[in-house]
Amino acid sequence: MSGQEKDATFTWNELATRDTAKVGAFFSELLGWTIETVDMPQGPYMIFKKGETMTGGMMDMAQYGVPDGTPPHWLSYIQVPDVDASAAKVTELGGTVAVPPTDIPNVGRFCVITDPAGAYVALMTMAQTDC
Repeated sequence: MSGQEKDATFTWNELATRDTAKVGAFFSELLGWTIETVDMPQGPYMIFKKGETMTGGMMDMAQYGVPDGTPPHWLSYIQVPDVDASAAKVTELGGTVAVPPTDIPNVGRFCVITDPAGAYVALMTMAQTDC
C-alpha cells in the first residue's frame, strides 16, 4: 500500500504512562506482545510487537515532559499528506491544535489536535524513505 493510500487512516497507537515496566508487562502477558526499546532524543521509546509486526508504542510520560497530573492514556494517530496544512485547517473547522506540528527524527512530523467536541487525536505525516 502506498503512503497516499494510507492517508486519512489510523496508522499508530501510543500509550503514555508513568510506569512503563508494569504496563509493558501487563500488555505482554495479556496480549502476547514483545517490547523493543529504541533510543529517541527525549529518552527510550518502547514499541509493542506481535511477532515482527509493530502494534503500537509506549513512552514514559515523565521522560517526555508530559505535565504532572495528566492521566495515563492512549493516543491514536491518523496519517495525512501534509500535517502543517491539516493543522492550519483544524482551527478553521472549529478544532484546536493542542501540540503544534513537530518533527520526530527519522519518523515524520506530527501534531495533536482536538475536534470541536474536545476529543484528542494526533495527525502524522511520515518521513519519506528510500525503498
